[in-house]
Amino acid sequence: MTSNGHDHKHCLELFEKLSEYIDGELDHATCSEIKRHAEDCVACFSCLETLKRTVDLCKNVEEKPIPVNLSEKLMEIIQQIPKLPSP
Repeated sequence: MTSNGHDHKHCLELFEKLSEYIDGELDHATCSEIKRHAEDCVACFSCLETLKRTVDLCKNVEEKPIPVNLSEKLMEIIQQIPKLPSP
């Protein structure tokens, strides 16, 4: 598995489809392309596996209310994140 020798623009194109890939919403050819690419690209493989684990964790989490102090702290942190410029 390597991330050398290929066009990373293609990685970005596939990245946009990963959620649909995990949800089984893509056609067979596109799924095969993503699978084949991830087998050869360390970055895409890692991203795909991380996204799969995140989805699994979210599906299995128990819904509990977030403590008010934690919610407030998270909002403070989010507000401090610099905004990205619009494309």
